[in-house]
Amino acid sequence: MAGIALESVDKVYAGGVKAVDGLDLEIADGEFMVLVGPSGCGKSTALRMIAGLEEISGGTVSIGDRVVNDLAPKDRDIAMVFQNYALYPHMTVEQNLAFGLKLRGVPKEERRKKVLEAAKMLGLEQYLDRKPAALSGGQRQRVAMGRAIVRQPQAFLMDEPLSNLDAKLRVSMRASLSQLHASLGVTTVYVTHDQVEAMTLGTRVCVLREGKLQQVDTPQRLFDHPVNLFVAGFIGSPAMNFVEAELVTADGATRVEFAGFSLPVPDELLAGRESLEAYIGKKIILGIRPSDFEDSGHAKEDWAPITVTSSVTEELGSEINVIFTIDAPPVEHKDTADLAEDAAEGEGDAIPLTDNKALWTARVNSRSHVRPGQTVDLAIDTTRLHFFDPASGLAIGHEAAKNVVAATDVEDDVPA
Repeated sequence: MAGIALESVDKVYAGGVKAVDGLDLEIADGEFMVLVGPSGCGKSTALRMIAGLEEISGGTVSIGDRVVNDLAPKDRDIAMVFQNYALYPHMTVEQNLAFGLKLRGVPKEERRKKVLEAAKMLGLEQYLDRKPAALSGGQRQRVAMGRAIVRQPQAFLMDEPLSNLDAKLRVSMRASLSQLHASLGVTTVYVTHDQVEAMTLGTRVCVLREGKLQQVDTPQRLFDHPVNLFVAGFIGSPAMNFVEAELVTADGATRVEFAGFSLPVPDELLAGRESLEAYIGKKIILGIRPSDFEDSGHAKEDWAPITVTSSVTEELGSEINVIFTIDAPPVEHKDTADLAEDAAEGEGDAIPLTDNKALWTARVNSRSHVRPGQTVDLAIDTTRLHFFDPASGLAIGHEAAKNVVAATDVEDDVPA
């Protein structure tokens, strides 16, 4: 096993198109790192550069203690798993599993032993004599993973390996992948466009956009402390709600006002984000996650109430998504525009806006009796409000955002 390091890695295609731009990423030995982002963000390109399938335009890629920029894929001691399985149709499962070992001259008895170990681990023992055509999609993907496992490489590289499976099978395969990584402990780099997949699998998650690293952190910290509007809106399902708002103070208390609503900003939240006080009296972008709402009848007493009219309800069994409009236009920012474009590509046309009013989502308890067209009293956990600079889109008070702002300020002060 080995760690992987990318230092200032670039990939420029013909015509000057930059697919990966100055990517710095340290992947620890034994870590499960997920690269996630919208289509065209450079995640698969980054993976292929680690594998040696794409030549890098600048920077260095290291696996273990070796710089592998000029090494052929076969010499990097990695194993790849692709979304299309890439199995040999004329070979049995056992022959597919053993093929890479056979090419490397591994003795027959040792090959057989490794294949049986991998088959047992993946529940493929009863299918060893079958050919790929006689297997389900999930079974084929397990064979593809088994072929990587028998190699015992320094790292696994996986490029959207579950994207061809149906939704139910993807859930069970995610669980299998997590168990497999816990058992083997091999450094794994996993590419997906599905942020739910990223959050459930990754030890850490690297969010990419337009070839640039946005944020890399644990799934929970990405959810709780996004560095900018893009990460905030991309991570989490349903997506975070945004609105332009204003921070005000009255009688020694700070509040955030938007669309006719006024929410208290708790003192501990204000104290925890030093730079937030500098925005009092100014416009900011407020973010509220759907999961930080509740039907007032089931919420804690100290949550802040608002009254809205439900437009659509989605009953999910354990919870209900309440979709409603607020009397404010959608936030216009490059980050949110990119999110809307990505959502349109993935889900088709969005629900039409009503009189240019923003659509918000609240996730409430299934015991709520809210129905479409009803007035509903919602409550908001104001300790979990998010605030963003309307110009830069950076999270106000986030450590990484402060570093970016500081660097920008220094650049702005440099004489032309």
